[in-house]
Amino acid sequence: MATAAAGALGLLWGWLWSERFWMPQNVSWADLEGPGDGYGYPQARHILSVFPLAAGVFSVRLLFERFIAKPCALHVGIQDSGPYQPQPNAILEKVFISITKYPDEKRLEGLSKQLDWDVRKIQCWFRHRRNQDKPPTLTKFCESMWRFTFYLCIFCYGIRFLWSSPWFWDTRQCWHRYPFQPLTSGLYYYYIMELAFYWSLMFSQFTDIKRKDFLIMFVHHLATIGLITFSYINNMVRVGTLVMCLHDASDFLLEAAKLANYAKYQRLCDTLFVIFSAVFMVTRLGIYPFWILNTTLFESWEMIGPYPSWWLFNGLLLILQVLHVIWSYLIARIAFKALIRGKVSKDDRSDVESSSEEEDVTTNTKSFRGSSSSNGANWVNGHMGGSCWAEE
Repeated sequence: MATAAAGALGLLWGWLWSERFWMPQNVSWADLEGPGDGYGYPQARHILSVFPLAAGVFSVRLLFERFIAKPCALHVGIQDSGPYQPQPNAILEKVFISITKYPDEKRLEGLSKQLDWDVRKIQCWFRHRRNQDKPPTLTKFCESMWRFTFYLCIFCYGIRFLWSSPWFWDTRQCWHRYPFQPLTSGLYYYYIMELAFYWSLMFSQFTDIKRKDFLIMFVHHLATIGLITFSYINNMVRVGTLVMCLHDASDFLLEAAKLANYAKYQRLCDTLFVIFSAVFMVTRLGIYPFWILNTTLFESWEMIGPYPSWWLFNGLLLILQVLHVIWSYLIARIAFKALIRGKVSKDDRSDVESSSEEEDVTTNTKSFRGSSSSNGANWVNGHMGGSCWAEE
């Protein structure tokens, strides 16, 4: 039994690292063991260095949020206090935990008679109780400021690095002498830092306050990590740097819009979100298909020809383009409403409810419970919280 299991595991391992899958014809793993120039060729074992680096990035984030982001939040007037604690009430708590967090009018009237409370008071109790389970604005501001800082810094680094790279100006250079393209120190650090950042986001999801989009973001981070790792192992790092930089171009703008929203600078928030929407659509619907997909599908076919991992890589990039179209539609709807109504829709994942929203909750309870925001903002936020390859 143990021998059979070991044999099956060996076959699986051999299939997983099959040269026929990963490499073009007449290329083997041994061909890429040589030193090359600079940092040599990408090796699967290099990925192991990401994990201690990701732990370091997570530690830097904690220090950044405590000593930089939090003082900035306090400076713009965000209060260092949690949501209002509702008056303890065993009956309402039981209804909240076991039955519904959004009682309809009939249930509100029944509770009003049972407790001898005014209906409005019960509405306020449920609103405050719901807010109690949500992260305070200060926490969200600190998280967004960290992501904004990282995305902006890595985007600036990416532009600076790519500006002096020949494949930035001529995408055919992505496939020149492929896969015998040695790493440079700048390319290696660019890739490893991006990968470490997304691993740190994976770690932090289990320590941060959980939000409604936890599963969406978990899958997103997992897909992003998978794509970056995949492109590194089969040495498609040149085109990978183009994809990462292209996605980073809009991500920091979304985080900046969130910061303005949390600080209640509504006009600035609206302006930044409209700029983000324009950059997102130009990069994801224009540059990505006509620049990135053109080189991965057509130029690479002409220069190196297709092979199994080539098909998988391009299939994933095409799926990503479909997601770009969907997200662009959702973002366009929100941006259009911002222009018409003069206010960007709130972050549906975790924003604290205001008293004015209580009326909508009461009158539209069933539709509110049955779906998320009608404008799709939660899907947009689910995508954009991080992303570079999946997206996010």
